[in-house]
Parts: sequence; C-alpha cells; structure tokens
Amino acid sequence: MKNKLNHIAIIMDGNGRWAKNKNLIRSKGHLAGMEKVREITTLIAKKNIPYLTLYAFSTENWKRPKQEVSFLMSLLRKYLKNEKKTYIDNNIKFNTIGDLSPFDKKTINAINELKNTTKENTGLTQSLALNYGSRDEITRAVNKIKDNIKEIKEEDITNALDSKTLPDVDVIIRSGGEKRLSNFLLWQSYYSEIFFINTLWPDISSLEIENIIEDFEKINRRFGEI
Repeated sequence: MKNKLNHIAIIMDGNGRWAKNKNLIRSKGHLAGMEKVREITTLIAKKNIPYLTLYAFSTENWKRPKQEVSFLMSLLRKYLKNEKKTYIDNNIKFNTIGDLSPFDKKTINAINELKNTTKENTGLTQSLALNYGSRDEITRAVNKIKDNIKEIKEEDITNALDSKTLPDVDVIIRSGGEKRLSNFLLWQSYYSEIFFINTLWPDISSLEIENIIEDFEKINRRFGEI
C-alpha cells in the first residue's frame, strides 16, 4: 500500500549560487527562484496533496546585507500581488507561519489581502514560512501557554505553534546540496522523510519532485516500531 502524502515542506536553497554560476547578481537568482515557486506549487496542487510549506525567509536572513533584505521584501510583495491568479485558478489557500511583526505595513497588508482572497479555497494550502525559525516558534508557543497550564504536554505545544492548523510534515526536500534543516519545522518534522538534492532551487524540475513523491510512497515508515 502506498504511503499517503499529506504535507511536503521545502527548503528552497541555492538562488544566490545559481546567479553566481551564471555571472549574475544575486537578485536575479531570487527572481528565478520566485518563478520556480509558481511551478512547484501548481504541481503539488495538481497532485492533490493537501499541504505545502515553503521556507521563504528565516529569522536568520535579517543578517544578510540590508540591500538584499530590502529587495527580498519587495520581491515578496510582488509575488503576493502577481500570483493571486495562480492561487485562484488552482483553488489554493494561502497561509503563513512565522512572526510577521517585524514586517512593514505594506508587506503585512499584502499578506493579509492574499489570505483573505483565498480563504474559501479548498484545495492545496500553501504556507510561506516568513521570518520563521523553529526555535523562535517553539519559544513563542511555550510563552503563550506557560502561565495557564501546570503540566505542559506535547499537544499543548503543538496547538500553540504557528503551524497548529497543519499536519506533521511527511516529506522535507532541501535543494542546493546542503544537508541540514536550518531551523526549519523541527517540531513538525520529527518523523519526516528527508530528501537532500544537489539541484539549485531555480533549476529544480517537476520530474525531480515527482520522483521524490514516488520514492516516499514506497518507503516502509515504521515510526519507531519494528
């Protein structure tokens, strides 16, 4: 029997190296990466997989040069505006995880507008992890509940996380050749199948994703049992 795939999470790594390899400025890599988001999100929606989470901007990404951070914020706003038709045409619901409080009002308004526009969609739920770090998420969750519960249980933390409406992650894919999780969905990925691939994010193909899905369906998932 094939494994049921409910939730894919992707660490989209390699935009900067992709640009460097082509003697382009880093912003061109981020633009190419944005185009790839549309392709892969649409693929996952057509596969009838309920949840996709994309690591778009981490809590550590603020340490990048100010000019690059500013460009990434403008690129995010452009994406939220231009991709509205993609979400509507493919019945995709837009969601975010992460602490949005550091973002400017223009960016938050764009996020909320797309959430509102797509809130009745019933197909894929695509979550962008924005200003997201798993340690930060867990810390915020514990602080939400610490004064109200004498003994904190696993489900209390789960229900206080940004991802409380999402199922645990079945598959994590990291592009770009690095083999680490980089503070991404550490709580939710406790029994994820992890696929590290060498392809840089802008070069990743639908076929690679489809092959990973097929490989996942064949895995004997024991969850600690024999």
